[in-house]
Amino acid sequence: MRIRYSTEKNGRPVKKAIVYTKDEHGIDPTKVDTDAVMIVKRLRANGFETYIVGGAVRDLILGQAPKDFDIVSAASPVNIRKLFRNARIIGHRFRLVHVALDSKLFEVSTFRSLKDGLTSNTYGTIEEDVQRRDFSMNALFYDPIEQLVVDYVDGMKDIWRKQIRPIIPMATIFTNDPVRMIRAVKYSVTTGFHIPIQVQWKIRRQVSLLSSISPSRLTEEIFKIIYSPHAARIIESLDAFGIYAYLQPNAATRMQNHEFHTQYLQRFSAEKTATEAAFASLVATFLENDNSIVWDEAHFKEVCLAAHSFVLPMNPPRALLDRAVRLLFKEHGVIVKRALWLTSAYRRNHSAKHGTDA
Repeated sequence: MRIRYSTEKNGRPVKKAIVYTKDEHGIDPTKVDTDAVMIVKRLRANGFETYIVGGAVRDLILGQAPKDFDIVSAASPVNIRKLFRNARIIGHRFRLVHVALDSKLFEVSTFRSLKDGLTSNTYGTIEEDVQRRDFSMNALFYDPIEQLVVDYVDGMKDIWRKQIRPIIPMATIFTNDPVRMIRAVKYSVTTGFHIPIQVQWKIRRQVSLLSSISPSRLTEEIFKIIYSPHAARIIESLDAFGIYAYLQPNAATRMQNHEFHTQYLQRFSAEKTATEAAFASLVATFLENDNSIVWDEAHFKEVCLAAHSFVLPMNPPRALLDRAVRLLFKEHGVIVKRALWLTSAYRRNHSAKHGTDA
């Protein structure tokens, strides 16, 4: 174990971070994406401090295979784009870069400042950037070249203790971004870590803040949940905290019925090999318990409308909803050959009737 120091204005050295070696953090370098390593190496070679960061580092320490590898650097978005041919800058307030390599997409962000508080959108240092991250276990920086983990917030200790500890002060962590409540519960399920009592209390007290979150962000979070192999347990835990009522209010209301609750979660427990199968889990139990549903092709678009209304405020892509409902029709022995739901004439009629965008 090493210590990283910085120097105060008076020249006095101040401990800033603990640096863990390979033998201490235990990350298997063969599980680190080679393209992510290449991105880090190229930025480093051009003089920019760069690391793999966030959930990927947490998963690697836990011996799991990360789904995504996010990268953070001292390089500005313009610097990053110049170094990678298949890169594009995204975002409006705080700009970051997506680097496309083969079929993979890597998000490369620049260290952010605390100059204007947690909502600052200016560039800063690694010491500032780490204080903007949500939980200590997600705030570790991994150097795949030297195989070191840099820890400014005792995140390694929290991983060893198996606890989810916020970095942002408790007074503001959920008011600044209520979606962190969803993530805390999700992390608890997927890692097996416990949520401290004071954090649980804060979530229950502030769960209503989720009502201010846009449908697009809620949709993004729901997709992350339903595609997870832990979907059933995540949903059950979210429901216990009162959170699921803000993600899927119609389902949460019906889950008060024990039979519906059991059937609903069983749908998410099944192995899902396609995106439409994951989405179908959201609507299957509702549709199958609705006596007004008629499983024949002539009623396909009405079933699609019922499914769409059920998942509100989620706003899924029409094509995905179509494929999911088709899958459920197939389970009932009905092959839908033509997707009226997606025709331009149907969209115009539906938009005029319901006042929605076509």
